[in-house]
Amino acid sequence: MPETRVPRGGKVRLGTVNGDLRVDNHARIEVDGRLVVSGDVRFEGNSEVSGPLECHHFRCEGGTVTVQGDLVVHGDMEAEDAAIDVHGSLNARRVDVDRGLRVSGAATADRFEIGGVLEGGEALTARTISVGGKFRLAGKLEAQDVEVGGSVELHDVSIDRLEVGGLIRIGGGEVRHSIEVGGRFLAEGPLTFGSLDVGGFAEFRDLAKGGSIDVGGVFTAARDVIFTSLEIGGVGRIGGDGTGHEVEIGGKFDVRGAFALTGRVEVGGAIGVGGAFTGDKLEVGGKLEALRAVFVDSVEIGGAAQTREGLKAARIRLEHRSRVSGPVVGEDVQLERGARVEEVYGQRVDVGERCEARRVVAVNVRVRAGASVGEVVYTGSADIDPGARLGAPARKVDALPPFPL
Repeated sequence: MPETRVPRGGKVRLGTVNGDLRVDNHARIEVDGRLVVSGDVRFEGNSEVSGPLECHHFRCEGGTVTVQGDLVVHGDMEAEDAAIDVHGSLNARRVDVDRGLRVSGAATADRFEIGGVLEGGEALTARTISVGGKFRLAGKLEAQDVEVGGSVELHDVSIDRLEVGGLIRIGGGEVRHSIEVGGRFLAEGPLTFGSLDVGGFAEFRDLAKGGSIDVGGVFTAARDVIFTSLEIGGVGRIGGDGTGHEVEIGGKFDVRGAFALTGRVEVGGAIGVGGAFTGDKLEVGGKLEALRAVFVDSVEIGGAAQTREGLKAARIRLEHRSRVSGPVVGEDVQLERGARVEEVYGQRVDVGERCEARRVVAVNVRVRAGASVGEVVYTGSADIDPGARLGAPARKVDALPPFPL
């Protein structure tokens, strides 16, 4: 195949090239309308094309190649130890660039492999994208797999999987399967996702809807969050309502609105809920604060609990030296040694040694030695150990008063 060559430092005007085109360092091509090369184009060093370029294969070695217009490559585009700057749109089969690629217009390829920086001014469409350094896109991203070693800034996404080593900022959109981030994650607009795994800091500034959320450090959401599972190693906050299945919190967590769950909740530190807190099972090692907490199966409090309307579950266990303010309602309620409560309502209530309760209302009541109870009201049996202190004799009634909640 014939070859046209532009020498080092040369300046030529071209429109159509039959065969291959070779361009040496510091050359400039003035385009007559549109440069169409029937074969391959090869650049060596810094070069500039003043208009649109179309070719079969595109390759450059060293330096930076600037195309001041659209670039259409019917085959592959490669840049070895080089960078490419396209002032228009880009269309290629496969793109492999070592140092960096910048495209002002829309970019389309089956695969993008960029060693350094990838920047796009409009939409980018691909099957897979791999960037070693930084990836920034102003338009919409449509892809299957995206992997970036450094930082990412995206406006609107519609992708399957996203993996980022450092920091990522997303305007919004959809990640259908998984998001994995080693450092910091920020979503500024509404985002739907399959799963989210962040090693450091995760922040949602708008609505978030997804599957599992796993954050090693800090999690914050300004508005509502919908999820299947939520696991936070450090601290977190939801500024609206939270809806999901199960939750595991290592440190402190706050929900401004309601927190509606269908599964298990484990909190090592403290949790505060401004509205109703519901679920199946609850374990709190530190402190619980809520308008009301209603759980289907069981509640275990290791530290303290404070509710305005009450704490309710089928089985409630207040562990050694725990403190609870607000009504406690359950079928089986157990107060372990040294626990303190205000009012307890249940079918069966066991007040352990050295526990304190202002009032106990139940079918069957057991008050152990050293415990102090202001009032006991029951319909079935009352087993009061010697050494237990009652403010008044236990009172048996025909029917218990209505329970809270």
